Amino acid sequence: MHPTTVRVWLATPPLDEAGRLHRFPYADPCPGHEGLRGQDHGAWAGRALDEVAGEDPEGLRRWMTDTAYAPPGGGESVDALIARVGAHLGALEPGTHRAVVSGQGVVRAAVVWALELPPAVFWRLDVRPGTVTVLTGRSGRWNLGVGHSLMGQEGTPEGAGEAPPS
Repeated sequence: MHPTTVRVWLATPPLDEAGRLHRFPYADPCPGHEGLRGQDHGAWAGRALDEVAGEDPEGLRRWMTDTAYAPPGGGESVDALIARVGAHLGALEPGTHRAVVSGQGVVRAAVVWALELPPAVFWRLDVRPGTVTVLTGRSGRWNLGVGHSLMGQEGTPEGAGEAPPS
């Protein structure tokens, strides 16, 4: 790895009960990486997707189609999430950083930011629970490593000391 390279391993935990029940997650912290905390879903946090869809179908539709829309109750828009995650990634010191993030949203935001994709792509990315997404950057250019398994010990991705395949 080049001495100015930043490598970020974003691990997603296995699906928990709330995820299986399709509940909006809380803005869970990411120890050591405050900028990678989970998305704030405001008044929707902890509630089932079907419940929110029944009570606020227009709000849910807007949230899933307008990346500038924030959920009610102080929620965070997708645009704001992408900006926050990107600011965190852009400020990381060279070296390898490992973070266990609270779900798909942070990984989606990181990929959208790193690859300079349009924000609407956020909704087209599926992130499997229990996997690792690797981003490697230097001089403002980032690459995405796909297909890494979360099989290591103590939350460390398998092969964490190795360069991802090119």
